[in-house]
Amino acid sequence: MRDHRKLRAFELADQLVLEIYRVAKKFPKDEMFGLTSQIRRAAVSVASNIVEGCARSSQADFLRFLDIAFGSLREAEYQLTIAHRLGYTDTEESERLAGIADEAARVLAGLIKSLRKA
Repeated sequence: MRDHRKLRAFELADQLVLEIYRVAKKFPKDEMFGLTSQIRRAAVSVASNIVEGCARSSQADFLRFLDIAFGSLREAEYQLTIAHRLGYTDTEESERLAGIADEAARVLAGLIKSLRKA
């Protein structure tokens, strides 16, 4: 079994979850069951799928869960842009979150690519 805690992709995904939860607290209350819920679920899905993939015994299963994590990451990135365009985050906050998400995407894509070559 793989240890998810040793993966940089997991560290970044975990950081993104914590930051999104912190930022989403400030979203309007009428977004509680809308964007707030969606963006939190997408972010948690990234980290959770990395963890679940690491717990799988086959390389194919690991890759499948990493692919799901990557899709959830892109979903969260889009939702962050929506939050900014709606004025729920300021430019500095939006850019900081986008930077974390971009780095997470690069690292996760690199991991997926390296595993596909193996």
